[in-house]
Amino acid sequence: MRILGFGLQWLALVLASAMAQGQQAVEGAPQPPNVILLVVDDMGWRDPGFMGSRFYSTPHMDALAQEGVVFNAAYSAGPNCAPSRASLQTGRYTPRHGILTVGNQRRGKRERRSLRVPDSLTVLAQEEITLGEVFSEAGFATGHVGKWHLGKDPRTQGYAFNYGGGKWGHPPAGYHMPLKLPGTEDAREDAYLTELEGDAALGFIRENQHRPFFLHLAHYAVHTPIQAPKGGAAAFKDRPEDQGQKNPSYAAMLASVDQQLGRIRSLLSELDLRQRTLLILTSDNGGHGGVTSMLPLAGWKGTLREGGIRVPLVFCQPGRVEADQRRSEPVHHVDLLPTLVKWCGIRGPGESVELDGQDLSDLLRGQGHLAERSLFWHFPRYLQGKGPDDPNWRTTPCSVLRRGRWKLVEFYDDGRRTLHDLDADMGESHDLSETHPDEVQSMARELDTWRQAIHAAVPQKMDS
Repeated sequence: MRILGFGLQWLALVLASAMAQGQQAVEGAPQPPNVILLVVDDMGWRDPGFMGSRFYSTPHMDALAQEGVVFNAAYSAGPNCAPSRASLQTGRYTPRHGILTVGNQRRGKRERRSLRVPDSLTVLAQEEITLGEVFSEAGFATGHVGKWHLGKDPRTQGYAFNYGGGKWGHPPAGYHMPLKLPGTEDAREDAYLTELEGDAALGFIRENQHRPFFLHLAHYAVHTPIQAPKGGAAAFKDRPEDQGQKNPSYAAMLASVDQQLGRIRSLLSELDLRQRTLLILTSDNGGHGGVTSMLPLAGWKGTLREGGIRVPLVFCQPGRVEADQRRSEPVHHVDLLPTLVKWCGIRGPGESVELDGQDLSDLLRGQGHLAERSLFWHFPRYLQGKGPDDPNWRTTPCSVLRRGRWKLVEFYDDGRRTLHDLDADMGESHDLSETHPDEVQSMARELDTWRQAIHAAVPQKMDS
């Protein structure tokens, strides 16, 4: 492992970790909590019922939210899959780990691109320290189920168990058999991928019920292709549309994800693990614009509007997380690693590793408030497709700063800056850059200072 220093070890793990060099038990220390991190691919901010949807059906997600804390202003680190997942795993902004986008850097038609964009990694570097490695080093059983998208095999980066994870950003053969994913070769002919992921998660929990475990359950759903379980869409065909949410097949996919959460919660109760398990629910970015709707947020996956980067986020652990909370403080996926390290009483990466998040433990307990801070995004790439402002691009290269109520977006192709007051206008309908020039200049200076400090590569004018 590449972690500097070893995790705080617990008395219950002495036998399991005795072979690990340098790990020592702490006399009398209680067993740390298990952690299940459930990441739903492309689930939009307003898709779960607890976030406002009246079209989709997510009773188990809604129950989880009622029993825990919901962050209404939670953000992913990027508008698409790989960058946000890399930041979630490492606690680091995208310029630090170097995964800036998905796929080829030359997205869209050449004649529509005016800038030469920086290179982007497609595989998470081995020197990056992941959640899997942090928990493995602390003596936890570690498992990954579902989408990885950061390399060929999550077992190279701290996860002892892998079901379905690899280089793929979506299921290579869809959601019905044959699936062509590791671990699914012997599945029954009528199997549905989301249900198989649920089976794998349950098996991992049962096998490790007597020791602390960390499970990264990253469903491929609800990413395209939109393929419902057989017969699943029928339950939604007669439901009235809800602000652009109207796709029965997508609704059935989301319902299947919700059902797996219900199975997990039932098993945790059966094994008397509910109070010993921190369960986290989130998404990797905004929802697919052609399939679901994030209204009243503007934008969708692939955009730096709120609908592209704001995501659902719930923490639940009965008896430790204060129930039925709604928090308005802006939080970020880079906060997960430092929060989990503190919550579980283990050591994270050493001081030589620069983390960008903050510990949210007090907020989970319902104590105090998070001091105002700035949050940053750096997306120096083009993404083709229809966007909120351009029929050709979901986004052009830009950087973003959120500071308090204000959100500044700086575009590299023409130097344009937009400013929105998210407290008054979460739909980003009114650009206030002309009426608040001092705020624009102050935030632009802070954004530039951050880019230089983090060594963020910026686009250059295209060679003539």
